[in-house]
Amino acid sequence: MVRSDALPRLPHVDLLRGLLVVFVILLHANLRLPFGPPELAQALGPRLQGLLFRSGYYAVIAFFVVSGYLIASASLRRWGTLSRVSPGAFYRLRAARILPSLVLLLAVLSVLHLAGSAWFALDTTRVSLPRALLAALGLHLNWLEAQVGYLPGPWGVLWSLSVEEAFYLGFPWLCLLARGERRFALLMLVPIALGPLARSVWSDNELWQDHAYLSGMDGIAFGCLAALLAHRVPRAPSATVHRLLLAAGALLVAGVFCFRREVFQLGLTRFGLQVTLLELGLALLLVAAHWRPWRWCAGAAAAPLRWFGRYSYEVYLSHMFVVIPGAWWFQQSGLPAMWIPLGYIVLLAVSGLLGQVVARGFSEPCNRWLRQA
Repeated sequence: MVRSDALPRLPHVDLLRGLLVVFVILLHANLRLPFGPPELAQALGPRLQGLLFRSGYYAVIAFFVVSGYLIASASLRRWGTLSRVSPGAFYRLRAARILPSLVLLLAVLSVLHLAGSAWFALDTTRVSLPRALLAALGLHLNWLEAQVGYLPGPWGVLWSLSVEEAFYLGFPWLCLLARGERRFALLMLVPIALGPLARSVWSDNELWQDHAYLSGMDGIAFGCLAALLAHRVPRAPSATVHRLLLAAGALLVAGVFCFRREVFQLGLTRFGLQVTLLELGLALLLVAAHWRPWRWCAGAAAAPLRWFGRYSYEVYLSHMFVVIPGAWWFQQSGLPAMWIPLGYIVLLAVSGLLGQVVARGFSEPCNRWLRQA
């Protein structure tokens, strides 16, 4: 029988998701309010600036890996083995988590569009409101953006949801058709092998190369494989294996996030392999953390990032309602550039608070009600 109760939270996963959503917010803030003052930006240096303010895309890719890990782990805990996954129960649980916040977001965006909002209304010469709503609910907003260009504000973040939920439409049936976890693991190698091709040679549309289904599904597949390994080998074979896994994962993730020029010079970017290495590295870190939990992740110092991580889905969907007007207000206020770092902190804090309000006041009650129903 399926367990519909909430599964225990993992401090290291919450911390990781919190860090990733902070990277997304900082990217969008920096696009609208470049970090300053110039002296401070120069002092940070190009490498640290790249890590802080241009890691949003890699952060979303990392979200895919974490998502695959969590969904596969939850399925193993609820059903015992992937071959027993119930598609109906899986879809109900998934819808209870995803749909409330998504429907609320689309309702707010529809009202703002009809009201003629300068920040959030769609350009009707490119796409109508019904077409955008169909793309968001029909899980092809990523394809729509590749055809008409970037959509405004909170519409645009939904490309990743299209990739993720398209994968999960097929996930329970793959579990059943595989008739075993080894065959399922082999099936996961297919998107992993096709991902670099989707990001490089299969399209000359740069937006589609980044946002295509296969460009992100390999990350989810890596997460699923990490969950299988972690749950079927619950302890590290040896301390040496654990250290090697941890070191390899940390080097790959840090290398892609922090050494982009070097990665580009190696030619990895040309074939989309830097994303594959990031996904592999993060999957290794998740397995290492499962084998030997990182106790410091549950400490007080990590609490702010865990807080962001707990509400990361709601923060991700809603943060543009804070970033866009917040950056505009700062520019109109005439405040000197020395106040921009404080402005970033305020944008982060308010984005987190808005996500918490949406989660506690709407999506979590809806989630509980739908599960009980």
